[in-house]
Amino acid sequence: MPNEFNQQVIDEFRANKGRMSGYFEGARMILLTTTGARTGTPHTTPVVYLPDGGERILVIASAGGAPTHPHWYRNLLAQPRATVESGAFTYEARAVVLEDEEREQAFARAVEAEPGWAAYQEKTERVIPVVALYEIAQGGPPNINAGSMGEAIKVVHDAFRRELAQIRKEMSGTGVSTLGAQLRVNCLTFCHGLHNHHTGEDLGMFPVLADRHPESAPALARLREEHERIAALVEDLRRVVTAEDADPAAARAEVERLTTELEAHLTYEEEQLVPLLDGLRNGPRGA
Repeated sequence: MPNEFNQQVIDEFRANKGRMSGYFEGARMILLTTTGARTGTPHTTPVVYLPDGGERILVIASAGGAPTHPHWYRNLLAQPRATVESGAFTYEARAVVLEDEEREQAFARAVEAEPGWAAYQEKTERVIPVVALYEIAQGGPPNINAGSMGEAIKVVHDAFRRELAQIRKEMSGTGVSTLGAQLRVNCLTFCHGLHNHHTGEDLGMFPVLADRHPESAPALARLREEHERIAALVEDLRRVVTAEDADPAAARAEVERLTTELEAHLTYEEEQLVPLLDGLRNGPRGA
């Protein structure tokens, strides 16, 4: 059974769709549900994760530097399938333990971004494992943690807002001469997710709304134009952070430009589309 502290974290995470307060405010966190290696029963654990591109996220089995691996890691060794709750989404994932150079590179990125990981490794003789969680494609729209279409789009938008705010915070703490490897990955992962979100809207949600609500045509046209402008800003940010000698000041400037445009876009989209989406009984599930 989860301890009292973990249960409080789980309850707050679910109640607020991933938005945390106190010690975990701003942390990148998931709820990871594994199958007990001995009991066969599900166990849910709050776990901090690292973005790692569009196909997977990484979790580190540090257990605070304890001498033994955490239960969730041992569960994954026995049954490498888990349920991931990200706040906005819930999905099934396949777990792969990173080995050799791939593990070393991933852990080095983590330490560069947060030296506390190195402190945990120094406390224990075991090599702290790094696990990749790959989403298992189920077909159909994503499972958004919302009770209505209107709530779904706000939940997804808030997840983008939180991640962008975290990247801005990380950018403000970056040294003047280098852009950390993990921060580059964070930026690129955000760009990938935003591209997929807008593509899904353009191809899925917008056509349905145009068909059922012809009066929304001007708003949808504006939103599509904003998607194009945001795509150009995303490409500018991607170009800057992937440069061999990435300039932190240039990256911060691109993040600020993207933030200004995206915030205005998300607000306008919510104002225009939430009432329409809440009126759809059988609309597109993937906001």
